[in-house]
Amino acid sequence: MKPEHDHRMPIPGFVARLRTGGIRPEDSAEERLNKSLLLLATGLLCVASILWLAVYWSIGPKLSATLPFVYQLLLAGNLAFYIQTGNFHLFRNTQLGLFLFVPFVAQWAIGNFISASGILLWGLLAPVGAILCIGAREALAWFFAYAFLIVLTGVFDYYLADANTYRNAAVSVETSVVFFALNFLAISTIVFLLLRFAIEQKQITARRLADAHALLENEQERSERLLLNILPGPVAQRLKQNEKNIADGFADVSVMFADIVNFTQVAAGMTPPQVFSMLNRVFSRFDELAEARGLEKIKTIGDAYMVAGGLNENTADYTVAIADLALDMRDWLRNQTTGTGVLLDLRIGIGTGPVVAGVVGKKKFIYDLWGDTVNLASRITSEGVPGMVQVDTATWLRLRKRYDFHEPQTLYLKGKGDTIVYRLIGPKETTQAQISSGSVDILLDAG
Repeated sequence: MKPEHDHRMPIPGFVARLRTGGIRPEDSAEERLNKSLLLLATGLLCVASILWLAVYWSIGPKLSATLPFVYQLLLAGNLAFYIQTGNFHLFRNTQLGLFLFVPFVAQWAIGNFISASGILLWGLLAPVGAILCIGAREALAWFFAYAFLIVLTGVFDYYLADANTYRNAAVSVETSVVFFALNFLAISTIVFLLLRFAIEQKQITARRLADAHALLENEQERSERLLLNILPGPVAQRLKQNEKNIADGFADVSVMFADIVNFTQVAAGMTPPQVFSMLNRVFSRFDELAEARGLEKIKTIGDAYMVAGGLNENTADYTVAIADLALDMRDWLRNQTTGTGVLLDLRIGIGTGPVVAGVVGKKKFIYDLWGDTVNLASRITSEGVPGMVQVDTATWLRLRKRYDFHEPQTLYLKGKGDTIVYRLIGPKETTQAQISSGSVDILLDAG
């Protein structure tokens, strides 16, 4: 049973290849079009050969139907050989060769231009097919061969034929006229159909390319949005330009840390989905508040949130923006619960000074800050009082004319020793006289 099964295996494979015209999945769009065009031309010529056979047989013994029948067999045999072997390059050259030479052989066998009814016009399919299936430059050789054969045939007819040859031709004038009309009509129809099919396929390919380009642009925009969610705009642009070792020094940046008070104890009574939902809601709101003020969110670490001002040109007075953000975050979170009735609160610390910022890593990279300013802001936060916004001296000097502060406190910070910090109360209140007179942004000097 097995040998018999193996013996029959090539037949279904041949039929499948014939059904697809020898087009393979790995073929490019251009290769698919070339194969389709050449197979269409072969099919049209086979149909034309059948028509010619019918006409020749109807005329009777004056004209032989042998040549068009042999021509049809050659076209079909060459097609079958291509489907079996898959060698399109060989099939293309041999099929174009048949398109070119057989019409001239037919004319030479019949007699001359008039008696053959211009049958050599069929040879024009060779250079036309070469343009469509090979290329404009390569088609020149086929056209020159076609033109040479026409000139050669004309020379033969001019020097070898005489008036008696035309008068005694086996083909009557009526028959020649009929075949002149058929030849011109058929070849014109085939050329038109080939060009129409080629243009349609190219338009389909162009639409597919346009759709693919639109999808690519959408994916690129999506990727850029994702990148901008991770990195500041200028840094993302430098990364897209394949810049390596992205690191910058900033002389003056305000850095804020905020962490949720007693988060571990609060999360202990919640399910993992509840913990995630709570943090996502809280940090998403913080992101909105920071973005509205033109500040850069740096990262989240567990229940801690880090944001900085002065890394871009979006905010001129970034220290004030950081202070406003800290107060808004604190006040918003005080009105939130975990879903279990437990109120939430923040410890917040702000430091101002020089930092180094850059992209760390090659995979799953992050944009981060380093320096004494970052360490100071982090330690002020960890030693803070729930519900309080603590700032260092540099930040206080920047904010003291616009905000009220509690009396300075001295904290012992690991690695820093005794450090003076200031607890932010809120913006200074404007007087009723200033409000009624329309004066805005005039703040009392607390210094």
